[in-house]
Amino acid sequence: MSQLIKQEERYVAQNYAPLPVVLVKGDGCRVWDENGKEYLDFLSAYSAVSFGHNNAKIKAALLHQMERLDVPSRAFYHDQLAPFAKTLCEITGMDKMLPMNSGVEAVETAIKAARRWGYRVKDIPTDQAEIIVATNNFHGRTTSVISFSTEEEYKKDFGPHMPGFKYVPLGDVAALAAAITPNTCAFLTEPMQGEGGIMVPPAGWLKQVQEVCATQNVLLILDEIQTGMGRTGKNFAFQHELTTPPDGLLLGKALGGGIYPVSAFVAKAEVMDVFDAGSHGSTFGGNPIACAIGQAALALLQEENLAQRSADLGAYLREEVDAIQATCVTEVRGKGLWIGIDIDPTKADAHELCLQLMAQGVLAKETHTTVIRLAPPLTITKAEIDQAVKVLQTILGES
Repeated sequence: MSQLIKQEERYVAQNYAPLPVVLVKGDGCRVWDENGKEYLDFLSAYSAVSFGHNNAKIKAALLHQMERLDVPSRAFYHDQLAPFAKTLCEITGMDKMLPMNSGVEAVETAIKAARRWGYRVKDIPTDQAEIIVATNNFHGRTTSVISFSTEEEYKKDFGPHMPGFKYVPLGDVAALAAAITPNTCAFLTEPMQGEGGIMVPPAGWLKQVQEVCATQNVLLILDEIQTGMGRTGKNFAFQHELTTPPDGLLLGKALGGGIYPVSAFVAKAEVMDVFDAGSHGSTFGGNPIACAIGQAALALLQEENLAQRSADLGAYLREEVDAIQATCVTEVRGKGLWIGIDIDPTKADAHELCLQLMAQGVLAKETHTTVIRLAPPLTITKAEIDQAVKVLQTILGES
């Protein structure tokens, strides 16, 4: 075992179960370990590194801004937030944004906004607001967010849990309509579930959801922290079905270009205007470095047409994975460069398969113990896909 792994296990809380590889360098879709071995990165930090490791334009934005101004906090104006906010609102079709750092902070922001909107706009009785979520969801790890997880392991021994949430199955419009009451302020959902196993709802579901929410005066808030920024073959996953944006949208991960934590809640003015001075905040949220990087990430997304690249190369990757002859694979699903390979647990162990992939130079990670997730940087080449698929064929074909 690497001495660094031993040292980390000694001094770091063991809240992750990493693959036993110590990475020291990254470039594009490739990373290298402490022994100089090269790997293809097919996780890209859960979509955070969608633009590739050490992207030159992202890095240039970071270094340029660090020469000028770092973190003054939101106690003062600075010259980077306004243009970043304008660009983000224009590309999402929203009116206003509230900048944060991590994805789960954006989720917490949306929860506060939805509840305050419910009380101040919809006239829900005080402390009676309800938010509907999807089963099998994943929105983060804070105490309030795990309170509406349906994964018991995420909640175990962290109670008491926050009330005010109801569940409906992903993809079930009728269940959503039946769950709505006069006290419902929002439906918060991923348009496609990532940690849940790359689950893609039936075609037409999101459009119907938007119609139900509009009819019932319920906010539709979409968590696109993983699916956004070109990952599924559109700039944002909702664009596969919706011609008008939802009421609120959560972004993070790739918004920081794989270099810096940048997240945001973007929404219609009616929703965002419930905030006033002192009602919410973050010392680092919306700092100049974050805004400069966010601007560079949005520019890359558009100028390099990465959503279309994800759609085209994702279709190719899906076709190649579908063609793999493997008795352990029960289903392949996904959109764009975001694919889940379902493994029959009676025939193979997804974690063990990821270890075998690692040994052959491809880094991927299982989710929900039975799904291998493939999410390489959107800058990946066809040749790199071919290289990874060859390894997948070898490993899966033998299982």
